[in-house]
Amino acid sequence: MNLKNLQNIYFLGIGGIGMSALARYFHSEGIFVSGYDKTQTELTQMLIEEGIEIHFNENIEKIKSTKPELIVYTPAIPESNKELKYFRQNNFNIYKRSEILGMICEEKFSIAVAGTHGKTSITSIITHILKCGNKKITAFVGGISKNYNSNFINDKNSEIVIAEADEFDRSFLTLNPDIAIISSVDADHLDIYGSGEKLKESFILFSDNIKSGGKLIVNNKISKIFETPISKFLYSASEKGDYYASNIRMKNGENIFDINLGNEIINDINFRVPGNFNIENAVAASAVASILGIEKQIIKEALESYEGVKRRFDIQINRKDFVFIDDYAHHPKELKSMIGAVKELYPNKKVCGIFQPHLFTRTRDFADDFARSLEILDEVILLDVYPAREKPIPGVDSQMLFDKINSPNKILCKKNDLIFELKKRNIDVLLTLGAGDIDKLVKNIKEEYEKSI
Repeated sequence: MNLKNLQNIYFLGIGGIGMSALARYFHSEGIFVSGYDKTQTELTQMLIEEGIEIHFNENIEKIKSTKPELIVYTPAIPESNKELKYFRQNNFNIYKRSEILGMICEEKFSIAVAGTHGKTSITSIITHILKCGNKKITAFVGGISKNYNSNFINDKNSEIVIAEADEFDRSFLTLNPDIAIISSVDADHLDIYGSGEKLKESFILFSDNIKSGGKLIVNNKISKIFETPISKFLYSASEKGDYYASNIRMKNGENIFDINLGNEIINDINFRVPGNFNIENAVAASAVASILGIEKQIIKEALESYEGVKRRFDIQINRKDFVFIDDYAHHPKELKSMIGAVKELYPNKKVCGIFQPHLFTRTRDFADDFARSLEILDEVILLDVYPAREKPIPGVDSQMLFDKINSPNKILCKKNDLIFELKKRNIDVLLTLGAGDIDKLVKNIKEEYEKSI
């Protein structure tokens, strides 16, 4: 399919972070874009303001009048969706988001960032460094970059595409990148893969898709998994490798470190995003930049001006008496890393975490691991499971997870009761954690604590 000849594209699930970036891409190319999503959000409102038509009820009559040439959908859309059924029954050109992303990436030099954790941050850091290095890029980011207030960048006459390679539903196997980054392969999406080993096999297949003459940049911890004939480079924040951080220290809540890039060293980088895992993300992004010939001074300046991604260690309030941080962490490993980083940043302060489990299957598959991670908190507030695309599973709910958490300071809470519960507590550091709709509570929580100044 020649994407450049299209005039009218329709997106089913347009409000998703990956789908919205694709919609923005085609809109920026002068193609008429419209779509459906079941939920109105800040992101869908931004798309509407940019000139993209969106409706929020399944409306076949409305889409008949638009006569789209291409339908793009996300696997999060159920087969029972009326519009999807209509498109299938009437033989429309229907493609998954990942398939279209693969077609776009195939047209240019492409960089794909994969991993069960860290890919959004790495993608956004690469994007920022290359922008600072005056590279002409198209970037699809799985979160809202604070530097650009968007999940999408499309320079005129762009030469490089940067994209997240999503392992869900094996979507990343549609990509054939010139450079691939793999940050982690921890077990996840077991409803799709069945086992952690099957997930690893999929990542190996992804690495096999790298173009001849391409390069694989892989986290040192998992490098032995990938035996590949192409050039392989190792990165780390704790061990020596092809690219690694050293001389790590913290000053005024900010990371300062050196990055070793082969024969070059970038000294005393002042990186404003906390957490050792973010240092590792910065090293991975710097490896890409170094391979592409970006000068080390530009890499340093870019890292020091990098502002992060919304909902990734996103500090909402930072007072001496109270700190509020919002984060997307929804896997036990992410929770452990996030909470550990907060504890390191704010020693001797009481940390309370509000966690919304995401998906019944993930809650079921990792309940014990979730419990161990949440026990690191001084106080746990557990919300109901956010189902997303799933139907309830008997016996799998927040009560089941709650019973496994070995902590004297834990409560189950409904979203509507959250502010009331928070008012009863003296909290030094508050975290909101999860990938569901917990982000919709952030504004009200922030407003409540700003009243108490």
